[in-house]
Amino acid sequence: MQENPLDPWIDSVIQGNCLEILPTLPAESVDLIFADPPYNLQLQSELWRPNTTRVDAVTEEWDKFETLEAYDNFTREWLNACRRVLKPTGTLWVIGSYHNIYRVGRVLQDLQYWILNDIVWVKSNPMPNFRGMRFTNAHETLLWAQKERGARYTFNYHAMKALNDDLQMRSDWFIPICTGSERLKENGRKVHPTQKPEALLYRILLASTNPGDVVLDPFFGTGTTGAMAKKLQRHYIGIEVEEAYVRNARNRLSRFTQLEFNAPIFVTPNPRSLERVPFGALVEQGFIEPGQALFFGLEDDLKATVQADGSLVCRGERGSIHALARTLRKGPANGWELWYYWDAETQSRQPINKLRAKYRESVKKHHSG
Repeated sequence: MQENPLDPWIDSVIQGNCLEILPTLPAESVDLIFADPPYNLQLQSELWRPNTTRVDAVTEEWDKFETLEAYDNFTREWLNACRRVLKPTGTLWVIGSYHNIYRVGRVLQDLQYWILNDIVWVKSNPMPNFRGMRFTNAHETLLWAQKERGARYTFNYHAMKALNDDLQMRSDWFIPICTGSERLKENGRKVHPTQKPEALLYRILLASTNPGDVVLDPFFGTGTTGAMAKKLQRHYIGIEVEEAYVRNARNRLSRFTQLEFNAPIFVTPNPRSLERVPFGALVEQGFIEPGQALFFGLEDDLKATVQADGSLVCRGERGSIHALARTLRKGPANGWELWYYWDAETQSRQPINKLRAKYRESVKKHHSG
């Protein structure tokens, strides 16, 4: 078996500055990057609640930059380093607030990343604005970008639709901030001021990676990316400069339960990825016979007659399963979902889609044999 050049880094948390670590990784080796960089909040003083308790805001040194120019230079460096290790088909997610996300977005575009979406993470339980001088900051913005415009990339559309009760997933995500037992604490205090909720990373990884993919997080923090990668059977590489975060992340990941690998659990079927099957192929192979009647719908008495060339004749009109379905419905139609045949075994009408599935299974067995 050929050795993976990423093996020394796979499923590990590396302590160090990402600007120093990223150049040591093989070029074009990771499938996805999730980045939660410093926000450069530029806080001028401590924040206090009306009850005189102090707010745990971001006051750490890693979030402080002398000037906006210094922050832009830092952003350009880490995004450039990420671009080198990202596969041509790879994508990158970066999250930020109004303090930094617009500057990050400009640098992304300057470096020839192609932005696919901006996602608004709406916090269902945001921290109030205690001073009452501005609107409560109740959202953060995520930018999703591909390395090369027009390249093939992973988007598990059907998984997102299934996650959202069979409705197309929108770009506004209502997810609560990290609280309760999920929030890591040490000596009664938060380990990290901006720990991201597991649900957010779960959705991102389910949407834009596949089982076995490698996810890189250059600002690993307390390891939420790694935890969700383990849960979804992805691999992770975490880079984190702060020793306390590294310690807590490693401990968290060592205790995180990973489901036993079972590919069907982690893969959402995508009908678009299936090989196209012409209806005529079912006639050729004897799944449907010439002269056989097809019913339009489960209850309708309307019938069509199958022709030797795979076309249908109904009410004097001849056409494909799709063309006739469009005529009868007077609008867009998928014939595979609307025509039914009589199944002698079950003594009931069954969709012709069932025969298409049988045909695909027979082809699969033939190839494997």
